[in-house]
Amino acid sequence: MHTLEDRVVLVTGASSGIGLACARAFAPLGCRLVLVARRGDRLEAERPRLVDLGARDVRTDVLDVRDAGAVDAFVAALPERWRTIEVLVNNAGLSRGLEPLHEGDRGDWEEMIDTNVKGLLWVDRAVVPGMVARGHGTVVHVGSIAGEEVYPGGNVYCATKHAVRALGDGLRTDLLGTGVRVCSIDPGLVATEFSEVRFHGDRARAAAVYRGMTPLEPEDVADVVVFAATRPPHVDVARVLLLPTDQASASRVHRRPVPES
Repeated sequence: MHTLEDRVVLVTGASSGIGLACARAFAPLGCRLVLVARRGDRLEAERPRLVDLGARDVRTDVLDVRDAGAVDAFVAALPERWRTIEVLVNNAGLSRGLEPLHEGDRGDWEEMIDTNVKGLLWVDRAVVPGMVARGHGTVVHVGSIAGEEVYPGGNVYCATKHAVRALGDGLRTDLLGTGVRVCSIDPGLVATEFSEVRFHGDRARAAAVYRGMTPLEPEDVADVVVFAATRPPHVDVARVLLLPTDQASASRVHRRPVPES
């Protein structure tokens, strides 16, 4: 097992869902956690719990990964003891809408592309050179089953996650021989704010996504992220497709009858 005690772990999109679960999963390993998201109040509220769980130290910063300049400035301004990032969990991402492409909202498209693709690139570009210089590190991209196959209404979101998969494969190829590992964790249905964000706050429509089936929990994904990051240095968990038992593919989900309320 690759120890992460006193090592720096950077998690983007850490204020909720999979990102927050990852922070909580890494904390007992004695890591120094750098947590970034747009909702700084949520990050700060989580700090005491992470320390209680065993984190060596916790640093929180407000960061919008869509802003390349802000990402570069953030990484450049990290104090020396925080700059030696051993694990990057490039998790920030979102989906908007479920309309056919010819009826889609351009603003939704831009937000998904700017966050899921460009944001991931900006963070990788800022963090990975330090890993290469040190000769070790693990980059984890949180992808999606949407990067494996396209489903009805998923058009642009699926395109962004296909891009994430391609970028991970490309980065792994580029880093061959450097000692830096690249891993993609691609979950199916996970019970987070994802669907509520996709439907612009429509909680009833979001709840229907998970009705009659048992989705993954964020902690399930975080367990796999930690597993990948703690393998011995000669082992790279290149890609994991993680599904709930009730899901066989992006569009094949087993649902049980739900009693009328």
